[in-house]
Amino acid sequence: MLSPKIIKIEPLEDYKLKLNYETGEIKLFNVLPYISGDWYNELYNNNYFKSVQLTSNGYGIEWKNGQDIAPHELYDMSIEYRETKPAAAERSHTETRWKPDTP
Repeated sequence: MLSPKIIKIEPLEDYKLKLNYETGEIKLFNVLPYISGDWYNELYNNNYFKSVQLTSNGYGIEWKNGQDIAPHELYDMSIEYRETKPAAAERSHTETRWKPDTP
């Protein structure tokens, strides 16, 4: 089965990619296990890693020097992306102090 098309890719911190699929799914793919050896080692350069692009057919990703990851691996080995929301701002409590009655 063909993986769905990727419509948007966003490089994140820690060598992760946020993948938006035509199905409406948003997935998170960890590239770090793939970064080894001379060929993929170049991805350790953060600027180069962030230069990732969609392939012309929209099913895969690639970097300018030819590194790529198979579309089925991107889809099958990724997890559902869940946006983390910042914790609700703590309510500020006004400190109440006891004040003696003054005549």
